[in-house]
Amino acid sequence: VLCAVLLCCGPMLAGCRQVTFFPAVLTLPAGGSATFFCNISMENDSGSEYSLNWYKETNHSQAQKIAEISRNNPQTKTEKYLLTNHTPAFKIEILNLHQNDSGSYYCGLITFFEPDKVMESNRSQLVVTAAPEKTNATDEPEMEEGNPLDHIKAVLLGILLLGGTVVLLIFGYLTVMYRRGDVQKPPNKNMPAEEKPPVVSMSTVDYGVLEFQWDQRTQVPPETRPVDQTEYATIIFAEEKPVTPERGKKHQD
Repeated sequence: VLCAVLLCCGPMLAGCRQVTFFPAVLTLPAGGSATFFCNISMENDSGSEYSLNWYKETNHSQAQKIAEISRNNPQTKTEKYLLTNHTPAFKIEILNLHQNDSGSYYCGLITFFEPDKVMESNRSQLVVTAAPEKTNATDEPEMEEGNPLDHIKAVLLGILLLGGTVVLLIFGYLTVMYRRGDVQKPPNKNMPAEEKPPVVSMSTVDYGVLEFQWDQRTQVPPETRPVDQTEYATIIFAEEKPVTPERGKKHQD
């Protein structure tokens, strides 16, 4: 009974055909894609040629053909629809959904060289809702702003490290030059001279030469004149003592 109601069987058909369209209802957000399948069940398929048309109805208005694919075509793609042949099933994808894509969809089987050339499937409903608000929409700018801040922090840290290194090098150079200047600095004239060790008075011995000559009046023949002789004597001078009253009195006595 169901086959007689839904399908048209002609005298040239060896069996009956059935066209189904599913899923029955799809509710999807805008920006995504919707996928429907059109399945053709055949008994004793004679290999006749056919094609599938997809239709859309909006508010029970007149149906509008939106896509088509033939039996021998593996795939058909447009800007809005992608049709794929998986005989006996055919897939249609509605891309980049908008809210005006909402409506009723179905497929129609178009057969050639047969009396009943058009068989329509059941209707499926597509509901396209508004795109969900992106919870991280406000976070992305913060992240984008955070990246430059991190970059600036890294640059400032590098500058500080470089500046510290330069300061340390300058400080070390000045320290070395200051120490080198102290080593080569001449002694200050105002500095007290080194103390000389105390001089210790000691008695000294002076040597003198005394010459004793013979009396010039005594004439000695040159033959018998003795050789001049030099006599040496050592005279030790006692240390002079200051003259005190007592010593002067004794001297007078």
